[in-house]
Amino acid sequence: MLALSNISKSFNGIPALHDIDLQIEASQTTVLIGPSGCGKSTLLRIMIGLIRPENGTVRFEEKEVNPTTARDLRKKMGYVIQDGGLFPHLTARKNISIMAEFLEWPADRVDGRIDELIDLTQFPAGGLQRFPAELSGGQQQRVSLMRALMLDPDLLLMDEPLGALDPMIRFELQTELKAIFQKLRKTVAMVTHDMGEAGFFGDTIVLMREGRIVQQADLQTLVRNPADEFVTKFINAQRSPLETIGETQA
Repeated sequence: MLALSNISKSFNGIPALHDIDLQIEASQTTVLIGPSGCGKSTLLRIMIGLIRPENGTVRFEEKEVNPTTARDLRKKMGYVIQDGGLFPHLTARKNISIMAEFLEWPADRVDGRIDELIDLTQFPAGGLQRFPAELSGGQQQRVSLMRALMLDPDLLLMDEPLGALDPMIRFELQTELKAIFQKLRKTVAMVTHDMGEAGFFGDTIVLMREGRIVQQADLQTLVRNPADEFVTKFINAQRSPLETIGETQA
């Protein structure tokens, strides 16, 4: 679905990513995780073409993502940014439909797709005419997800979508999101700082440090066969979330 080869990026002369090679497999969830500043959000923005790497290539469905192609390719990618990124002056409905209306979808097609997404995300239909400030945190995240899914993209990119929510709402949305991923069989690339969340969602977890991939594997492999001491330290620092997820799955 997505192939990154030899990706490097610097900001103001400071390296952010070093020679990254990464494959995002179709119909699976790949989670990028690591300490703050490790480059995971930068890598996600490079995937969708919002940031251009200094070296290397990104290929989405066999087509290179570059300034010439990025605009068209983004129509096949849904993007959920940190804190939702909703337009405060637009209603929930307008936030959801903004790209479809820009592409001049017929009104009945827009209405039908919004009805499908309300069903999928369990968003209250009465909330569509509210502005973001009038919605709860969980409702705002549902609107952000519906906006990302509006065009039925092949790839869904999510940058810490649940990071700003309180623990109870976050737990509820984790469960709902995983069910949505399984139902739609979407290809998902997600950034999180929480190893418990990474283990809950990820078919593959990509652990990063200082702009490099330290290890790429499923959770059990990271725990039982760490590539180096940093992997073990990072996991042990988040032992409680891992135990919580383990109890939930059991």
